[in-house]
Amino acid sequence: MTRKLITSLLGITALLTGCTGIPSNLKPVTGFEPDRYLGKWYEIARLDHSFERNLSDVSATYTRGENGDIRVKNRGFNSETGVWKQIDGHARFLEGEAVGSLKVSFFRPFYGGYHVIALDRQDYSYAMVAGPSRSYLWILSRRKTMDESVYNDLVSKAAAWGFDTAGLIKVEHDRPDG
Repeated sequence: MTRKLITSLLGITALLTGCTGIPSNLKPVTGFEPDRYLGKWYEIARLDHSFERNLSDVSATYTRGENGDIRVKNRGFNSETGVWKQIDGHARFLEGEAVGSLKVSFFRPFYGGYHVIALDRQDYSYAMVAGPSRSYLWILSRRKTMDESVYNDLVSKAAAWGFDTAGLIKVEHDRPDG
């Protein structure tokens, strides 16, 4: 009985923590400055997922929480329902604040990986983020549009790192209240 309980607890622990890792052979950016990353980001492109399906005008706003964690507000317009969708969560650094690797939760106690794998280090004007596997990829910008050469460079990097870039969905940003 004890062996079954221990095995079950280990399995649950692996399930709850296993979704925060970074895909193999990828590294999060180092020298990360969280306070420069705070603020509003626009989703320029993403790989498809049920939790963002039919969403346009997607943005993420990051603020510092009272306990030092990062507060997350994701927002997008659902073109099927004609309604804005918003979800709030929080994130914590996995390896210290100088490494762009976090675990994010929108439904406690479940966490997912959020790994900044490319970043405009000078202005923090764009970023590319991976989840716990190569099925999760987002290209973000401080503006609703991104220079095509920057976008193409990020897509090339993502392809070289093994992401299915043919599956990227470019996100429209045409609502004034987005």
